[in-house]
Amino acid sequence: MDWTHALVVFFFAIAGAACLLAIPIGLPGTWILLALAALVELGDGVLVRGPGAPITFGWRAIGVGVGLAAVGEAIEAAAGVLGAKWGGATRRGMVGAFAGGIVGAIVASPLIPIPLVGTLVGALLGTFGGALYAEWTAERRRSSQASVRAAGAAVLGRLAGTVGKLAIGVAVWVLLVWTAFAARGA
Repeated sequence: MDWTHALVVFFFAIAGAACLLAIPIGLPGTWILLALAALVELGDGVLVRGPGAPITFGWRAIGVGVGLAAVGEAIEAAAGVLGAKWGGATRRGMVGAFAGGIVGAIVASPLIPIPLVGTLVGALLGTFGGALYAEWTAERRRSSQASVRAAGAAVLGRLAGTVGKLAIGVAVWVLLVWTAFAARGA
């Protein structure tokens, strides 16, 4: 591995780790990581041409990463729905949890000035509040205990989905960084 290729891989690893920090706040960090990898791969050979031109990741590794990212999205969506359903939430409660999570993340980001933590805490509180409000304002109002149980389960589902998606993102990052360093015998 020549020094320019090593430098590109090093900066990719740092930028990729930063992309992973976007996942807990609801941003598509894994997809940004993969887009960055595709740009690096498209740029391979710009500095060095010919038979010694570097192949940073290879399109196969990027394709595997895309597949894993899709699985991560499915895990996040399924965990949120299953958590809410497990807690007995109605469809209205699930929609309220989803909308509340978005509003909570946006509102709490400036109110809790700790980077990433404010957004995640806001999303979880918003998920709880949105599900609870939706359950309480339904035509057939549920008991307070049932509404709180459904809202709590929605929060646990959202948290589990975020953790699962983050785990998949870390796996994609490790795959790409390992492939880049292993490609040239570093």
